Amino acid sequence: MRIIVYGVGAIGGTVAAALAASGQEVIGIARGTQLEAIRSHGLLLRTPEKAERARFACVSDPADIDLRPDDAILLTMKTQDTPPALDRLRAAGAAGQAVFCVQNGVANERFALRLFPEVHGVTVMMPAAISGPGEIAAFSLPRHGIFDIGRYPGGSNAHDTALADALEAANIAVFVSQDVMQSKYGKLLLNLSNILQAALGLDADYRHLEALLRAEAEAAFKAAGIPWLDVGAADPRRTRLMQQRPIAEVGRLGSSTVQSLARGTGSVETDYLNGEVVLLGRLHGVATPANAFFTELGARMVREGLKPGAISMSEVEAQLSALGAMPGR
Repeated sequence: MRIIVYGVGAIGGTVAAALAASGQEVIGIARGTQLEAIRSHGLLLRTPEKAERARFACVSDPADIDLRPDDAILLTMKTQDTPPALDRLRAAGAAGQAVFCVQNGVANERFALRLFPEVHGVTVMMPAAISGPGEIAAFSLPRHGIFDIGRYPGGSNAHDTALADALEAANIAVFVSQDVMQSKYGKLLLNLSNILQAALGLDADYRHLEALLRAEAEAAFKAAGIPWLDVGAADPRRTRLMQQRPIAEVGRLGSSTVQSLARGTGSVETDYLNGEVVLLGRLHGVATPANAFFTELGARMVREGLKPGAISMSEVEAQLSALGAMPGR
């Protein structure tokens, strides 16, 4: 099995570097300065214990790869970039290969299943960040992260166990699930606060807003008949396998949404995180005004080129109160 990592960012970079370092055959698909750096110097993976440079082939487009039937294709881009990536894969001749959605949100698997028959979901619990071109920081010990993995829409098969074995050898803890989407919906609840950190800053106390977003989401999930698993702090696997630690020379970089705004990528994933809750609410008659507000705020921050922490708590609370979405604290 050869593993193609489509999107060598924070998560994809950690996965690609760890797999290559373990002896696995890897091909990355990247762009811009990241692609240039990997081609020139490999990819430096920093962890709390060490820094290791991994070298693997890296291209700019799936068409540059002679695809094999037994390739495992890992999608590691943001959800808004998934549809064009799937189109590029199909144009390159991908057909029956196993496609793994190593991504936040719950829309990617459905996008992929329209085009490809062998789709798998992966719940990603991996605190990682791009610390510079050709450099990735993974902040947890003793494992780089925890993945739940399974076939979409349900079950599991040999593709899951094969990838799980490769990832385990690369120091990523993997649990094969018969209903991986329950885990992914649980992770979605955690990701609702990404926009809070991005808008209000790393040091803001937004716990009351986090609770508000989660309450709306849980109501929408229940109305839609969607079960979920708690993969947050109460998950005992985190204490055992994924303790976050600082890395020398790497500062606090925040959530993926914070990183997208800081780098000026031109988009954020909020439409597929908080926006997923808004969609479910509209489909099933559940009011989700707070999630709708923050979905639009994410779009506004991109549109106006705002950096992380540019929005004040007073502004947010005033607008939520005007919408009737802000209960008394």
